[in-house]
Formats: sequence, structure tokens, C-alpha cells
Amino acid sequence: MNILKKKIAIIGLGYVGLPLILEFAKKFDVVGYDSNKKRIDELKNGIDNTKEINRKGLNNLKKINFSDNPGTLKEKDIYIITVPTPIDKNKRPNLKFLKLASKTVAKFLKKNDIVIYESTVFPGCTEEICIPILEKYSGLSFNKDFFCGYSPERVNPGDKKRKLSQITKVTSGSNTKTAKLVDDLYKSIIIAGTFRASSIAVAEAAKVIENTQRDLNIALMNELALIFRKMNINTRDVLKAANTKWNFLDFKPGLVGGHCIGVDPYYLTYKAKKKGFEPNVILSGRKINDQMGTNISSIILSEMNQRKIKIKNSQILIMGFTFKENCPDIRNTKVIDLINSLEGYGAKVSIFDPIASKDEAKDFYKVSLKKDLKFKKKFHAVIFAVEHKEIKNLSPKEIKKLITKNGFTFDVKNTFEKNLINANL
Repeated sequence: MNILKKKIAIIGLGYVGLPLILEFAKKFDVVGYDSNKKRIDELKNGIDNTKEINRKGLNNLKKINFSDNPGTLKEKDIYIITVPTPIDKNKRPNLKFLKLASKTVAKFLKKNDIVIYESTVFPGCTEEICIPILEKYSGLSFNKDFFCGYSPERVNPGDKKRKLSQITKVTSGSNTKTAKLVDDLYKSIIIAGTFRASSIAVAEAAKVIENTQRDLNIALMNELALIFRKMNINTRDVLKAANTKWNFLDFKPGLVGGHCIGVDPYYLTYKAKKKGFEPNVILSGRKINDQMGTNISSIILSEMNQRKIKIKNSQILIMGFTFKENCPDIRNTKVIDLINSLEGYGAKVSIFDPIASKDEAKDFYKVSLKKDLKFKKKFHAVIFAVEHKEIKNLSPKEIKKLITKNGFTFDVKNTFEKNLINANL
């Protein structure tokens, strides 16, 4: 079987699907489908608002078949689903996009087709939720007429060094033959190589614990930072000292948001509870990280009281709004918790973010972003919340110009040198 002759459809063209289609398009007949017409129109014009694609990649976009018409999925051999899997207000898995994508694909399935899922899910989701939908709307039988695979996405938004092809890809399939085909498929585009998991459920579990592990490590750093503040010990100094040992893990405190690390642990805890197990450690870490916005707010208000700065109507500048550095993604950003808490005490909050979308911030969070630092006022507190390179590269003089005589700077992630910072987490 010549795998290069397979026709591929990628469903979902966000942070995961877009880099994937760019790689596959180098070797395969591939179509990209997304129900968001605006997104499709942008891609057809060589525009990527995720800012993940370089100039060469943007030029290649115009050569790829993008569509918001489901009919373009007809007569394909392999379907790769990369849609978002968020959580609802109760922190339970929200699978509506995954179910809809499965239903859409099912209508075009034919014998011997393969459906590969990349969306992060709880272990067992592909076989328990997705495959029954594929069977119902296709009229075909799983592992007889069609087959499935799971290859968890490992895209790291904002990372310009470790791109898709340079990250080892975990693969799996619903039987031995399918597992090999899925593995060969990804081997054709992944320079770093692949790892064939023993089952779809194993591959699902491997993905969900990657971010759970990171979440717990950051939660530990956040708790330590809160403890050290009580002891009047500088957290940054402690971490620098501890990091001199070869096996110390270099995690930092901070706000934990985004579509993965702040979400994926809840997929695992959901399934654990379904099985009658209470995942106390994971949920404890999640609780710490979910509360950090209000914790940091309390620390900042305490700093203001110590400096005899009146909190009501005080001017505060937040530096950065996205969920992580050098990435325009504002989904599930925890900076909003900090903003809401400060405003709840009567402070006037301004927000600077050079790369986030002003329109998205307004639509999703009802906040106004500034794309430059040309303010007509000075601030009682300047809070460095996100380490965008544009923020890290500010000179001491530029920062000083923003602050009132009795004002101060606060570093959430303990990144900046001490001469720039008056207080930190």
C-alpha cells in the first residue's frame, strides 16, 4: 500500500489543524475544512490570526484547498479531527465540537476509511463517544467497514523552536493494521519520529497526563510562592538557588490558563470520578491554580496599602492579557480573574498587550486592550502578567515613565531582574 496516495481531510483549522495541514500538503492530496467561514476566508487570503505560521507558510496557504463546505470532505480516505474540546461552566468536558465533527465526517465515510482524532479527550472517549456517532450516521460497522486512530496533538502555541515536525508524535490505531498505517502516515511528516502506543486509550491517557503533570508542578510553585511571601523570602532567589541541582524541575509560579493546561486535568478527573475514584491531588492543584488570580490581586492590594496608595480609583496597568507569552491566544486566560478582582475593589485597570486581538478581547471578555504604551497618565501599579518579548525587552527608562512617584512594579512570573521590580509573587 502506497500511503502517499491517500486523500486526507483535516477538520478544524486552529492552532492544531493549521500546522498539520501545512505539513501534509507537502506530500498528500489534502483538504482543510472548518465551519467558521471567516477563518476559511482569512486562510484563503494567506492570513493566520494565530500567528503560528511564518512568511513562507503564509504564502503556501494560498495553494491549499480550504473550505467551509462539508461537501469537500467527500471521497477522502483519511479524516483527521482537530476541533477544540473545552470545559463547561461546571468544569466538565464539553464535547459538542467533537460530536459535531464526528457526525459531519460520518456522513461521508465509506468502506476502509480511517478517522483519526487529535483533540484532547479523557481516556476511552474515542471508543465510547466518537465511534458510536460514526457508526450511527454512516451506517457502517467499526473495525469492519471503517477504522479509527488517535494521535494526540502536541502543538505548543508561541513556540518558534519546537514546531509540529520537531515534536515526537504518539500514534495509535483500532487494530494492528490501522495502528501501523496511522504511524506510517505521521512518520512521513514528523522529523522527530513517532511512538506507537499500545492502544487508543493509552494514547488518550498519555496526552491528558502531559498537561496534568505541568499543572501540578506549577501549582506547587504557586503554593511555595505564597508561603515564601509569608516568610518574607524572595521566591525568585529561592528558585535560582534550587535550580543549581541537576534534577530540579525548572517550573515557575504564575497564572495558569489556556485551552490545554488549565482544561485537560478536568478531563482526567471527570473520568476518574466516573470510575469511582476521587483524584484529590489533581483537583487540589487545579484549585490552587484557579485561585491565583484573586491571590495575586490580594497581594497587590496589600502592597498598595503598605505604600499608602488609595485603592479606589487607583490606576493599575496590566502588562499582557493572553494565556501565555508570545502567543495571541486569549482562550481561558486567567489574567481576566486578576482584572476582575482588582476592579471589584474599585481600581481602574488598563491593559496592554501587543499581540492579542482587541476585537476578541472585547467580544469574549468585554475589556479594552491597548496595543502601545502611549498613555496620558501614570500608574500606581504596573503588573507584569505575561512575558511577551515586547514586554521583556522594555528598558528601565520606559518602565519608569509609566509609574507614579509612589507607584510600584509587580512581577507575576518572577522573570524580570530585581532592578526593574519592586515586588513579586
